[in-house]
Amino acid sequence: MILHTTCVEYLGDYRLFLSFDNGESGEVELSARLHGEVFAPLRDKTLFASACQHPMAHTVAWSNGADLAPEYLLDLMRSQRLRAA
Repeated sequence: MILHTTCVEYLGDYRLFLSFDNGESGEVELSARLHGEVFAPLRDKTLFASACQHPMAHTVAWSNGADLAPEYLLDLMRSQRLRAA
């Protein structure tokens, strides 16, 4: 099965609420991941807040063309949940 996000909601700061087609959902915090040519501009919270569900790629995308693989996002969400517990 190819993993897809099904819902993307901006929560504030650098946090998103994500739902996946495998039934999992939760919050992911991305501030430590915003570096490099494509992702550094997302440090601008207005640009970061443009996060949305990409209609063709089925993952999180931003208006500057940046996107993240759903597998990466799910792994990050799981690891952040474990660290918070």
